[in-house]
Amino acid sequence: MGTDFHPNHPDITADMWERIDAVVTANQGVPGSVIGVLRECQEIVGYLPVELIDYISIGLNLSRSEVFGVASFYALFSLYPKGRNLVKVCMGTACYVKGIKEVISRIENHFQVKQGDTTSDRRFSLEPVRCLGACGLAPVMVVNSDTYGDVKSDKVVHILNKYE
Repeated sequence: MGTDFHPNHPDITADMWERIDAVVTANQGVPGSVIGVLRECQEIVGYLPVELIDYISIGLNLSRSEVFGVASFYALFSLYPKGRNLVKVCMGTACYVKGIKEVISRIENHFQVKQGDTTSDRRFSLEPVRCLGACGLAPVMVVNSDTYGDVKSDKVVHILNKYE
């Protein structure tokens, strides 16, 4: 597609644009390729900013609304930057009853992040989930691939401070 058409975006380097171009070019005219293209581009950038969605739609000759619709429908796609550490907090009944709400409040207040958002320094993304399947350990929090059971609000900041 060429560098003349690359939108300016602080999170996308020239090297990334080169890789994105290769993905888009390889899939031009390929029916049903939009999910694969979005997935590969998200792997390159880390998320799908609006400028990238526009670029993909032009490259695949699809409407912006069609590409955005796919990107916003599937949970595997993120339209916003994710933190270096993904913090999943369980909102299931057992965790709720055992105090996950207080844990979440402590995380939100200490790290200045809301549920579903990422801290301004991109250190953490805070994601509430319906159930983590570890009800016997309630309340439960998962940081990246590390599971923490019986999490208390007075200990959660100490746990998260281990992660850069």
